[in-house]
Amino acid sequence: MSIRRLPEKLVNRIAAGEVVERPAAALKELVENAIDAGSTRISVRIAEGGISRIEVEDDGCGITAADMALALERHATSKLPTDAIEDVITMGFRGEALPSIASVARLTLESRVAGGDGWKRVVDNGVVAAEGPAALANGTRVMVEDLFARVPARRKFLRSPRSEYAACLDVVKRLAMARPDIGFTVEHDGRRVLDVQGGQDQLTRVAALTQRDLAANSIGIDIDRADVHLGGVISLPTYNRGIADHQYLFVNGRPVKDRLLVGALRGAYADLLARDRHPVVALFLDVPTSEVDVNVHPAKTEVRFRDPQLIRGMIVGGLRRALDEHGFRSVQRPAEAALAAWQQEPVAPPPPTLFAHSQSPPAPMFGAVDAGTTALLHDRIVDFAPPRDALPMGRAEPATMPVPGAEAHPLGIARGQIAKTYIVAEAEDGLVIVDQHAAHERLVLEQLRRGMGGQAVPSQGLLLPEVVELDEPACDRLEAAAPQLAALGVELERFGPAAVMVRATPAMLGAIDCHKLVTDIADDLAGYDAALGLNERLELVAATMACHGSVRAGRTLSVAEMNALLRTMEVTPHSGQCNHGRPTWVKLAMDDVEKLFGRK
Repeated sequence: MSIRRLPEKLVNRIAAGEVVERPAAALKELVENAIDAGSTRISVRIAEGGISRIEVEDDGCGITAADMALALERHATSKLPTDAIEDVITMGFRGEALPSIASVARLTLESRVAGGDGWKRVVDNGVVAAEGPAALANGTRVMVEDLFARVPARRKFLRSPRSEYAACLDVVKRLAMARPDIGFTVEHDGRRVLDVQGGQDQLTRVAALTQRDLAANSIGIDIDRADVHLGGVISLPTYNRGIADHQYLFVNGRPVKDRLLVGALRGAYADLLARDRHPVVALFLDVPTSEVDVNVHPAKTEVRFRDPQLIRGMIVGGLRRALDEHGFRSVQRPAEAALAAWQQEPVAPPPPTLFAHSQSPPAPMFGAVDAGTTALLHDRIVDFAPPRDALPMGRAEPATMPVPGAEAHPLGIARGQIAKTYIVAEAEDGLVIVDQHAAHERLVLEQLRRGMGGQAVPSQGLLLPEVVELDEPACDRLEAAAPQLAALGVELERFGPAAVMVRATPAMLGAIDCHKLVTDIADDLAGYDAALGLNERLELVAATMACHGSVRAGRTLSVAEMNALLRTMEVTPHSGQCNHGRPTWVKLAMDDVEKLFGRK
């Protein structure tokens, strides 16, 4: 078969397949062009999720009538004044977006420069349909209608209008988050769904585009290393989501979904979140243009770093230090739904009388009564006291020293235990409720992590070593990790091709099921991402070990044990959340308590 040149129309459609695979991709290109034009306000209007219409209007520099025809040609751009593509700082630079979109839709381009006249050009699926004067303010307006209407093979792969709308909104949110100096509005089917003003600070913009309570449950990041700067906000581990869609990553102001950055973020939150939970983050990485290649993906959503280990280490180390410094914090208020569940029960009316056979009012309780009256009432008094076993039971212990004051301790002083699971403590500014299992699980994990840092965890030898049978690959993984597991207090050795012998377990775990512990460790070594180093995987394994030896719900604790647990939490990193990202304690402010009882 002979080689032939492809026609220009087919080339544009092929390029559209790389750049414009759905309405959100076309919208991304148009909004990026508006940002590069120096706009201060960008308005987006879409219909049917962008399938039938996408309109982007800005107040940027505009395009002259002479340049408009050139702008609709492939590989024509104003964003590369020289051939040094490695120095590009604009959002777009390939010069493929407008002609690619125009080849698979009806595109109307209107623009006006300051001091000039407006001009319009219409391209219908690659063919110029009309052009002429246009009336509009300074800036540019682009309208894309009936995307893929004449490419049914592509259109049938589009999702529902609701799904396409969600993707479009996510694109605008990410671009708006990167540029808090620009105002953005989004209208869908005539309804305004997003409106953020320009000139905001970064935290305000991030909170406005995610959830407003993020500001109260986040940690600011500001790290410099060499010529690289990392800024933004990250959520506390207890403030998490079930999907990773609320992770916003930017490189030099460009939204990206890079595997290196996502993996580093996962490593930073390792052992702080369950596997199916994800933090809410907005990280902005500024790297010299010579140290990053942004020209590795047609949609510019991936980048390549010259020194990826530097970037990964900066993210993992920097975020871990920030989380360590704020480890005691958690989502300290209970959820609004939990507070709403409290109800004020109606007060039952008093019994009509304390006498069974008389309709007369009772005698004064504290008045003087004679012996005859007493004898008369003796047979008529009804005993309303409930049975003894129906009374609420409390536990009192003899005090051996004065009860300490709550003002000296952030988590207060233990006052009791509820359902053998929750510790109730009184702090100076409210009521603290602690999940004893979740809290102790975190304390055990932090002690195990110190063992990995060089402070060996004390181990307890088994009277009779226990043999655990596993498949051969699992035994191979355990044997390879044996020296590191020994630092965690687990001493084991290979016992044939398909078994290991456990000689000691961490003393802090107490009496545990060795078979279950070793099986879980082997599963974790196999299940975690193979791209992680052994030490990183062992940190995740330590979370499993901590769960085996923590104080279980249902165990009765003495007051001394409760207070010891509270004091240890106050000086332990990350004690505000358990190993699965749930809060270990919540605080009910005294104002909230008084509101529950109608005092405020």
